[in-house]
Amino acid sequence: MSLEPEVDLPGEAALPGTLPEDLRAELVAFRRDLHMHPELGNQEFRTTAAIKARLEAAGLSPRVLSMGTGLVCDIGDGDGVRPMLGLRADIDALPIPDMKTECAYRSTVPDRAHACGHDVHTTVVLGAGLVLAGLHRRGLLPQPVRLIFQPAEEVLPGGAADAITCGVLDGVGRMIAVHCDPRVDAGRIGLREGAITSACDRLEIGLDGPGGHTARPHLTTDLVTAAARVVVDVPALVGRRVDTRSGLAITWGRIESGHAPNVIPQHAELSGTVRCLDLAAWRQAPDMVVAAIDEVANLHGAKSEINYVRGVPPVVNDPDVTALLRDAMTARRGAQSVEGTEQSLGGEDFSWYLEHVPGAMARLGVRTPGERTVRDLHQGDFDADESAITVGVELFTAAALLDAATR
Repeated sequence: MSLEPEVDLPGEAALPGTLPEDLRAELVAFRRDLHMHPELGNQEFRTTAAIKARLEAAGLSPRVLSMGTGLVCDIGDGDGVRPMLGLRADIDALPIPDMKTECAYRSTVPDRAHACGHDVHTTVVLGAGLVLAGLHRRGLLPQPVRLIFQPAEEVLPGGAADAITCGVLDGVGRMIAVHCDPRVDAGRIGLREGAITSACDRLEIGLDGPGGHTARPHLTTDLVTAAARVVVDVPALVGRRVDTRSGLAITWGRIESGHAPNVIPQHAELSGTVRCLDLAAWRQAPDMVVAAIDEVANLHGAKSEINYVRGVPPVVNDPDVTALLRDAMTARRGAQSVEGTEQSLGGEDFSWYLEHVPGAMARLGVRTPGERTVRDLHQGDFDADESAITVGVELFTAAALLDAATR
């Protein structure tokens, strides 16, 4: 099978690096294999081995990260002066069941699914690496590129921090990534300068107090009522202590207390997320949220134990790197293939890379054009139009070539 890229393009500029049909089919099969064998964060051993084997078969030298999962692979020969462009993929899955009953490649692992599109992200970066390796063999890759296959994006505070500790950014000057977007048609990408995702932290609360009989709540700490007031009052309090333009939102995902209708329990638990559009407000959030919880708990005589788990800051797209992605997509498929996108309240640990180097993330359209049903992220029926793999590969290869020409 030939891996040499074609030269003819559907877009406005003549750049090498489009996908040959045999590689296109192979990448779809690779994605489906990943989809059938999802692995959770820091457990992606099979996934790592599959990526490593395919890169080695192409004559490349991937290096597994010291954590045991995830890997990096450099393509091309550098001069040691110009920094590399980094292409990042996240490789982990989610702990939810795959609900696609009619899908031949649905997950074979109970309560595990690639319901966020990481299998697509991984396949895109792998495919871009194979095409760029072909360009390098022909002397058409002007500067080296680094592939970063990162574990544990779904595990706060994100596997990106561990990957950075492993040195994946050494020699890297810019970073790009894509994230599947089921609201955008396949064949298109969404771009935005500045913040494109939000900060996301996790909140875990324990409330304790003397329980008793529901006939005598005045002799107890009524923990069910206390927990209910925390759920309602804490978001309201915080909402009056932070600039409303920051978009700080506390949303609860779990509340648990008690076992019998006539017994006031001695313990209650709550957990949820704190999300924020603004970086400055995110930095203030822990102190504000903890203080509000303590105030409400104390008002009801409950003792609170709070575990505020720091997550990730917003992904803030650099204007120059965003322009690089726009130019690359325009070169491949024309200016009409790029649309604006709004800032999401979702969190993404790609943000940790951008604390060190400029970069940008694009939203990769995965909705089949004309489809009315939106299969949202983190849902068991999520799937992607696999033509998006070709779009992502050709976007990244064009970005690598244009980046070399502009720096």
